[in-house]
Amino acid sequence: MEGELGEFAEEMQQQAEQIRRERTSRRAKQQAEAEAQKAHHDAEKALTRTASLVRGFSGRDEKPLVGNLIGEDHVNYVLMYNMLTGIRIAVSRCQAKIRRPLSDEDFTACHKYSFDIIGNELTPSAKYDFKFKDYAPWVFRELREDYFHLDPADYLLSLTAKYILSELGSPGKSGSFFYFSRDYRFIIKTIHRNEHKFFRKILPRYYAHIKTNPHTLLSRFYGLHRVKLPHGRKIHFVIMNNLFPAHKDVHETFDLKGSTVGREYPEDKAAQNPRAVLKDLNWISRRKTLELGPEKRALLTEQLGRDSELLKSLNVMDYSLLVGIHSMRRGNRDNVRSNTLKLFSPEVPVLRRKQTGKGPKSPDAIAIRRIMRESDLQPVGAGSFKLPEEDTGERQHFVFYQDDGGLRATDDANKDLDTIYYLGVIDIFTPYTSFKKLEHLWKGMQADRHKISPVPPVEYADRFFSFMKAIMRGGGGGERFKSE
Repeated sequence: MEGELGEFAEEMQQQAEQIRRERTSRRAKQQAEAEAQKAHHDAEKALTRTASLVRGFSGRDEKPLVGNLIGEDHVNYVLMYNMLTGIRIAVSRCQAKIRRPLSDEDFTACHKYSFDIIGNELTPSAKYDFKFKDYAPWVFRELREDYFHLDPADYLLSLTAKYILSELGSPGKSGSFFYFSRDYRFIIKTIHRNEHKFFRKILPRYYAHIKTNPHTLLSRFYGLHRVKLPHGRKIHFVIMNNLFPAHKDVHETFDLKGSTVGREYPEDKAAQNPRAVLKDLNWISRRKTLELGPEKRALLTEQLGRDSELLKSLNVMDYSLLVGIHSMRRGNRDNVRSNTLKLFSPEVPVLRRKQTGKGPKSPDAIAIRRIMRESDLQPVGAGSFKLPEEDTGERQHFVFYQDDGGLRATDDANKDLDTIYYLGVIDIFTPYTSFKKLEHLWKGMQADRHKISPVPPVEYADRFFSFMKAIMRGGGGGERFKSE
């Protein structure tokens, strides 16, 4: 036993020394590059907005990046690794079982997994110790396969060890942050514990709505999970569709609620930030219109009406219609996606070792953790990743996403125009609580209480639906929604 441990320790030490040498050489090279590019970097720094939870490393490219690289020493690296490891194991376990009809218990089910550096009979070894919960796995499996038309193998393949990071977060004020999957099709978004509880509560009604409204504009949720990090920190998150396509640049983005009090992104800032998420007053002042002919306008109006009625019945508010606009004349020549995304792949040393103990406190586990801490894992540059040139996903199954992944503008004769819209109703987990009632009273004392954002769910849904009809061609525009 002592001989084996000595051999193992010597191998670990050799691995560590090699990593240190590579790290020293790499840092020296980076320092030389940093000095040469300092002036350029300072100019770019003002253009790069850093998210509160996603700080990452500074990029070495010459173009400003919205996405940030995250190193091994950053808490979000560990969180992200744990998320994806848990997802792959939990989803694989559910997929391996024979399909069966859903029961009421499936909507409240919660499957628990425990991961550590060595592994056990239920879970493989993982880099870090963490616990993982998979909520209502059978319900989400049926949603993915039967109603969202996702291939199980394709879904898991997308959630591999390569991740695209973004600091854009939610267009709203939720404070959440998210990652894109490697093919830009899926979003892993953190949510608040209260949102998590609310989603579990409304899951049966959400499922029923999806079942009867396959072309819904509501966000498509593919999974609900929780990671518990060391020292008890719990992170709840969902996996959902990325509304914007992987193969098209989005040239303008609007977050529309039908509220016009305080709903404006400063136009001077927007001129300097083409990736800004604009709001209702920006839409009105720019005289924007959803250019849709009679057929598509009727379909969109009908579906928005159905979705609004569900949200009204769920007693929620604060949701919005996210609108992405792609100009076919501009195409992808601006390289918006390539300039704002980064890819990295966490690589770990190959450890050839004999099993000398079991559990997270075994000599093997302790030694491996030490090596992991001393490692300086490096990201892969964006040049190694190529975004697709055409829509290869499941969008063609849905009316509002079948025109190159979106809804193409049409004229009064239903002939195609040169604009594609990417539309979806987002942020649907905000119930009208006592806090929101107080917010309504407070803001209502300072502005028109019918035009502020926090209004009762029935009024919110009716105003939302009316605003969306108004901003379509022939609807009269959104001017009448502005405060006097």
